[in-house]
Amino acid sequence: MKKNKIALIFLSVLLMLALVTGCGGQTGSSSGGENKGGGSDDTIKIGFMGALTGNEASYGIETLKGMKMAAEDLNKEGGVLGKRIEIVESDHGSKLSEAASVVQKLISKDRVVAIVGDPTTGKTKLAAPICQQNKVVLLSAGAVGPGVVEIGDYIFRDTLLDAVAAPAVTEYLVNKLGWKKVAIVTSTNNDYSVGLTKIFEEALARHNAQVVDKESIQDGDQDFSAQVTRIKQARPDGIIFTGYYTEGGLFMKEVRKQGLDLKMAGGDGLLSPVLWKLGGDAVEGSMVYTGFAADPANAAPQTKEFIQKYQAANDNKLPDMFSAQGYDAVMLLAKAMKEANSTDPSKFKDALAKTRDYPGVSGSLTFLPNREPVKSPVYLLEVKNQQFSIKAVLPTEAPKV
Repeated sequence: MKKNKIALIFLSVLLMLALVTGCGGQTGSSSGGENKGGGSDDTIKIGFMGALTGNEASYGIETLKGMKMAAEDLNKEGGVLGKRIEIVESDHGSKLSEAASVVQKLISKDRVVAIVGDPTTGKTKLAAPICQQNKVVLLSAGAVGPGVVEIGDYIFRDTLLDAVAAPAVTEYLVNKLGWKKVAIVTSTNNDYSVGLTKIFEEALARHNAQVVDKESIQDGDQDFSAQVTRIKQARPDGIIFTGYYTEGGLFMKEVRKQGLDLKMAGGDGLLSPVLWKLGGDAVEGSMVYTGFAADPANAAPQTKEFIQKYQAANDNKLPDMFSAQGYDAVMLLAKAMKEANSTDPSKFKDALAKTRDYPGVSGSLTFLPNREPVKSPVYLLEVKNQQFSIKAVLPTEAPKV
């Protein structure tokens, strides 16, 4: 893990230097300092950074859907400051090695004024220093792990944080479901998983729950027989799995293969239909938390409208957290540009940071002084008959700053 972190930092520095050298640290600004969104007087370019292929595609595809819906709604109303919003697509193929080059292209070639992405924490943390150096706003619609907004004042996110959600879910698991002894599974080459494990461990300790086994895997692994054998010997009440849906589904197949009647709980890294496509009946009862769940019966008016539009364009399927937060991300950027009366990132970032009680389709959002988002509640979903159903709606507390 230490070697991976060193390599990641080294790669980030090299690419930042290359980008600054190649484009002078500018983002398509005119002589007056106003970013024209790719040099066009009638278009504002917002970049999408994420995966449309590979094992993270489920996150990226949904984020992009939401972004396009927002752009369409804005353009129907005349755009922003008299200009049309254009979403510039990219695809890093779920590869960390491609993520930095995608950011470089969006900034130096496509000359976007802002980037929405990445949906994952690790790639967001790789992209953030490049955006900060080049004064381009980065707003992640999915990164929930620690160490993101600290990178700089151009960096934002509009998602429910692990630091807020995991403690609320832990209290539910311990006090409502009786998970007094827990096994934790961490993907050690996944920054999101490593960070989430730490948060869960601290929350479990506060609730006097015992971690009876800690298991390590890696993204891309397929054989989990040894880890499950050790979990079987530890006899926990449940499994907290902090990785992604691909490994989560396969892991639970091994759990059932070895005859264990245990349920898995985890963060929104498990939030994908791929979870049951790979895990089948083994993931029935698995729990996933998220900052948004499509609940048409109880949704706010703007959320109901979003759900209806999404269903009309997607064979009546319901939107997930990524599509809702992708929509909100573009809308937040547009709102900030209007309030700043400028498409210059150095100006509208300050308006964005002042966002208070914004009624997004994914919930109410306020940015704290450190630009971390406050969102409530957290939805705990359960897999039932190969779909996510709301199991509990849990209150949250804002993190201390």
